[in-house]
Amino acid sequence: MKNKSNFLILSAIIGGLLFSLLFWQERLALNLLIYSIYLIGITYLNPDVVKGKKLYIFAFAHLFSAVLVVVNNSALTQVSYYISLLVCVGFSHHQKLRTVFMAIMAAILQMFTAPFNVLRNLSAISVGNFNLKPAFKIVKYVFIPAVIVVVFACLYSAASSVFAHYAEAALINIGDFFEHVFGFIFEDLSFGRFMHFCFGLAVTAGLLIAFFDKSLQEIEIKCKEQLVRIRNRANQKTLWFEAAKVFSGSLLTKKLALKTEFIIGLISFAALNLLLLFLNLIDITTLWFGYKPVGNFSADLHDGTNSLIFSIALAMAIIIYFFRGNLNFYSKNKTLQLLAFAWMIQNAILVISVLIRAGYYIEFYGLTYKRIGVCIFSLLCIIGLASVYIKVAKQKTFFYLVKVNGTIWFVLLLAFSIINWDIFIVKYNLSHAESISVDADYLLSLSDKTLPVLDKNRMKLQHTESRSDYGMEIAKPATLLANQSKLNQRIGFFKERYQQVTWVSWNLQDWNTAQYFNINK
Repeated sequence: MKNKSNFLILSAIIGGLLFSLLFWQERLALNLLIYSIYLIGITYLNPDVVKGKKLYIFAFAHLFSAVLVVVNNSALTQVSYYISLLVCVGFSHHQKLRTVFMAIMAAILQMFTAPFNVLRNLSAISVGNFNLKPAFKIVKYVFIPAVIVVVFACLYSAASSVFAHYAEAALINIGDFFEHVFGFIFEDLSFGRFMHFCFGLAVTAGLLIAFFDKSLQEIEIKCKEQLVRIRNRANQKTLWFEAAKVFSGSLLTKKLALKTEFIIGLISFAALNLLLLFLNLIDITTLWFGYKPVGNFSADLHDGTNSLIFSIALAMAIIIYFFRGNLNFYSKNKTLQLLAFAWMIQNAILVISVLIRAGYYIEFYGLTYKRIGVCIFSLLCIIGLASVYIKVAKQKTFFYLVKVNGTIWFVLLLAFSIINWDIFIVKYNLSHAESISVDADYLLSLSDKTLPVLDKNRMKLQHTESRSDYGMEIAKPATLLANQSKLNQRIGFFKERYQQVTWVSWNLQDWNTAQYFNINK
């Protein structure tokens, strides 16, 4: 225990120093990969971490996401990096967890409790016969009240501008004091750099030192993937039941009989099938074949897509509700299952209609992140409907849905991070400039990695005409010359930024852009 505490605390301190060296006034790129290699190496050396298949899979997934940050360097790759890091940390320190979502929650809890975990490990440190436990008994009396005071000071500052002014003045004075102290000892060490190190130390400690409470793991262990029939007992009342009864009166005690719930479900699914059949027939006859845009085309596609996506998500929620328990084992539920399956198929047809709408939108207006997002969400809806079908057909629990969909979403997040979406969008829109409405402002708002493609297609940065909400042709006010001027300004900003960072901020996309414009450091 003593050796383990010494190792983890020393690793956290070294990690804090590494964090400060890698990330101080730098961009997120190669430094993330180096930091991740360090974290995974220390995690592997931690004697409390089980070196099993799960650790290797999610450690590899996280390193893969870190490599993608270096290769693609996009916002999506960074999101993928942070999520995969939390998943890796959660599974490495809580080996019995089974879902991605619970692993993320465990890692976040571990991060927030890092100061207490550090104190617990520091109290176990010993050097020969000397140990720090007596000293940290005193620290507890100072540290915990200090944390509470800081939290409430932030809240009071948000509530009162006068209080915030005095709090800011006090913080500046404290900073000046430490600046003079550290400036006297270390000339090149600033208070800001010291606070950055402290932040890195807290982050590293939160990622390396496990939270000693295993409540989340114990809660998830009780969750089953296979439904079992449970006999309802009137005398079994939970705390939630008693709290809800205060507001609902006797309504909760009048539980629906299984047969009554079956009849309600039967009527509901029959009516919903007829309603959705009518909508699908309209879409098939008017949208699938020979569609021609008329009137408020943009608003029609946009509003219709949002409504349909919401309806599909709501449909899955209703199916999950009715097939959540004993209705799965009702002897006469075959008809209800068939109606639910029919509704799932019709919702899948609805997803196809959403994709066709998105396809028309892309055909006339080009690609954007929102339109790509609609296509990806439609794919997730198809996967969700398939998993709901398995849940109903195989009598699975809601926990099964959470586990399966969480894993699939995690894999898809990594897969979609492989694509360089900014460059893909710019290349597609400019290559179809003759047939779509090009939004030059949008293309010029994308990341610096698109600058070489935009520079090669300077003459295509003229806004093309697009239809207004009333079907009238309008032209954007910016001219080709103005857009080219914006592009030159963007190139100038990139040159300044690229020359301000060091090798730890290296990434393939910035390097390619610099090579294209012959920028040398």
